[in-house]
Amino acid sequence: MTLAAFVRPSVPACGQPARPSPSTWQHGGVTAATHSSLFPQVPDSADAVLEGLDPEQREVATSLHGPVCVLAGAGTGKTRAITHRIAYGVRAGILQPSSVLAVTFTARAAGEMRGRLRQLGAHGVQARTFHSAALRQLQYFWPKAIGGSLPRIIDRKVQLVADAAAACRVRLDRGELRDVTAEIEWSKVTQTVPADYPLAAAKAGRETPRDPAEIAQLYSAYEDLKRDRAVIDFEDVLLLTVAVLQDRHDIAEQVRAQYQHFVVDEYQDVSPLQQRLLELWLGDRDTLCVVGDASQTIYSFTGATPDHLLDFRTRHPGATVVKLVRDYRSTPQVVHLANGLLAQARGRAADHRLELVSQRAPGPEPVYAEYADEPAEAEGAARRIRDLLDAGVPASEIAVLFRTNGQSETYEQALADAGIPYQLRGAERFFDRPEVRKAGIALRGAARFGGNDSSLEDAVDLPSQVRAVLSGEGWSPQPPAGSGAVRERWESLAALVNLAQDFAAAKPDATLADLVAELDERAGAQHAPTVQGVTLASLHSAKGLEWDAVFLVGVAEGMMPITYARTDEQIEEERRLLYVGVTRARERLHVSWALSRAPGGRPNRRPSRFLDGLRPGSGTAAGRTAAGAGGGIERGSAGTPTTSTPPRPPRAQRPPRRRRACGRGPTWLLYTSDAAPHL
Repeated sequence: MTLAAFVRPSVPACGQPARPSPSTWQHGGVTAATHSSLFPQVPDSADAVLEGLDPEQREVATSLHGPVCVLAGAGTGKTRAITHRIAYGVRAGILQPSSVLAVTFTARAAGEMRGRLRQLGAHGVQARTFHSAALRQLQYFWPKAIGGSLPRIIDRKVQLVADAAAACRVRLDRGELRDVTAEIEWSKVTQTVPADYPLAAAKAGRETPRDPAEIAQLYSAYEDLKRDRAVIDFEDVLLLTVAVLQDRHDIAEQVRAQYQHFVVDEYQDVSPLQQRLLELWLGDRDTLCVVGDASQTIYSFTGATPDHLLDFRTRHPGATVVKLVRDYRSTPQVVHLANGLLAQARGRAADHRLELVSQRAPGPEPVYAEYADEPAEAEGAARRIRDLLDAGVPASEIAVLFRTNGQSETYEQALADAGIPYQLRGAERFFDRPEVRKAGIALRGAARFGGNDSSLEDAVDLPSQVRAVLSGEGWSPQPPAGSGAVRERWESLAALVNLAQDFAAAKPDATLADLVAELDERAGAQHAPTVQGVTLASLHSAKGLEWDAVFLVGVAEGMMPITYARTDEQIEEERRLLYVGVTRARERLHVSWALSRAPGGRPNRRPSRFLDGLRPGSGTAAGRTAAGAGGGIERGSAGTPTTSTPPRPPRAQRPPRRRRACGRGPTWLLYTSDAAPHL
């Protein structure tokens, strides 16, 4: 791949492990891996950074030399482990902050990583998405490598694809336009040029929306249009960075001199293009730490593959491999279901599955519910959510997860009818919302000139000052009735009020100016405060999140797995998607399905095959033992191979052995739309 293939010349353009802390993790020193206090104290030393880590997390944090592969199950504290690794290296003077580049896949995840590093006292470390890191390098080196300024990046491809179709005299409807765009994106991240698309698509087993030769023609026309208009797209950012680093060894060496230590989160989601960029960043070095879980590979349709994670030991024979299986997020009941789902899986990712071991006290059993139709299922979920709210569960700790975004509307209506606030995951980011931006301006003005503001005269502390300022922006002590835009704006402002209360509790002497500075830092890290509302989200967009109570809805054949998943590989990815959904729940899990789509419809649906042997009355699951399912540490050929004993939960926390009294049914509940037992 060369730079000339993309740009016309005429277009301008590690250290030693520290001793364990006296307060060991077994006796309560470890905190829930996915929880942290809102405003924690910065550790006062490098050794203090390691306090509270379990043995495997500590091994990750102190393995600072050579390649390291962290196989981390859901809820096992992978972000905690790798951020403490970076912070320990920085605080111990082993890693220079400016020489570390941590990359992940979403701006939210990168922001969370930056926030945690800041809390651990590791300032100056770059934590970015692949695209963000590549874009910074491309912008910096473009004048030197090409000359002129970087071409404009288009926000959306669809219009350009439509123009390409028109140029080729091909008519595409809205669905085909979207699908052809997705095929172009897949081609680019797999480094497939237009001429090679038909063969590559066939080899990958892709179901193409049009004749592959026709898509190749559209793809070629799309690339021509971009060059003619002097624009680039999202994938070009990576492709062009790769081309620059390949063609210009001087620039590649300059980047490698800057970044000498790399950490890659969610490594199972790396595409071939991202892997190539990572290799160019590394050069001939092996100062790399990757973390991932093949059982959470759910984006293969975009070009992601777990092969780089699974082949890591082959490419790096001397690597240290650490397996994190202690689940601090979910109860034993939730973990049991998650493990059961994967026990029936097949394929290469399943062969490397991790069997989770819950570290939490027992909780309620998962609830399974069958309904006559989809509206009844949504109404049933709303009733049960209302019960949880009445029992004191915060709305922000409840989520409804579905397979496709098209299912959202039914649940929006059901929650609105029940007077339950909700928020749509994937909507506008918190700090980008107009009301939040206006509130920030108002708070900043009050911090500067508040002494002359009569509305602040009776405000005796920071929370009351914030309430007084935001009252002028639409906040009130009581939420507005109903749902919609007015309620969403109020929820945003209420989140800022709650944040001010938490901030004042953590720092009693804090001023309004201190809070404004905190908001600025949070905005930069995309570390949003909690919005009070039930989350509605697709399973894909729920990745990386968690709630106390999760409602998995529409878990029926045709939706889970989705109808168009036909090959064994596609079916297994659908199973992994359900696994991701299950492992979002900390305590309560509700799984439901409907027998028909609409009221009065034919009841010809059945529960998902993935629940066979796991839900009551569905037979016995055909389990199997997975290779290397336990936790532990394995050292490469450079060290002594060791594997620790798989961890067990504390004795008091092990789930009780399930017994069935004579004549009693299972502890799970099956009910129709007329019944609504509590979780």
